[in-house]
Amino acid sequence: MQRELTLHLYGNIITMKRRAFTHVATGAAIAATSTWSGLVHAQVKKPQAGTDYQVLDPRAPTEAAAGKIEVVEFFWYNCPHCNAFEPALQAWVKNLPKEVSFRRAPIAFQESFVPQQRLYYTLEAMGLVEKLHAKVFAAIHVEKQNLARPEAILEWVAQQGVDKAKFAAQYNSFTVATKASKALQLQNAYKVEGVPALGVAGRFYTDGSMAGNMQRALQVVDALVADQRAGRG
Repeated sequence: MQRELTLHLYGNIITMKRRAFTHVATGAAIAATSTWSGLVHAQVKKPQAGTDYQVLDPRAPTEAAAGKIEVVEFFWYNCPHCNAFEPALQAWVKNLPKEVSFRRAPIAFQESFVPQQRLYYTLEAMGLVEKLHAKVFAAIHVEKQNLARPEAILEWVAQQGVDKAKFAAQYNSFTVATKASKALQLQNAYKVEGVPALGVAGRFYTDGSMAGNMQRALQVVDALVADQRAGRG
């Protein structure tokens, strides 16, 4: 299984590649090889297209308001690398300039991922992302709970004090189903091959494997956003 994951020489958080997901989804245990605090600081250098990031052609759709630069994080709740990346991502999001619009897109490389897609979009619809998003990661990766099935998800949210009937109604709603479908379309438009991954302005894509680690992937995004704000590229 170790050979199925793309890992950096120094143990930095990279990206869980698509071919590894089938094993995880069927219950194989994968442990993250490091924590964010153990990352080696990458040298800051100008990102290179084709090496540190890909330029999309055609462009991917965006939802940001006019004048805003959209940044998308692609993630999967069961991914150990997404779990390890989440605290650093949250800290980074808090310092984004006002011109940047950030959103998350849960991926679905196979049908079994859809329940967790719906979980995220239901949390979003009910205004519970800030309260429960990190707790979902903790439940899976720290408490070792299996939140792969709708029944388990509903039981877990009820334990968090959420009205189970209201959550179920939203979870099964047309709105949430549509958002999950659009997330799949966005995932395909960005040609996402692993997570965590980041998209910028519907034009650029990067992940830990390309940038070297997820710390540098954020630096690549910062550089791309700066170019967009300055009218370059």
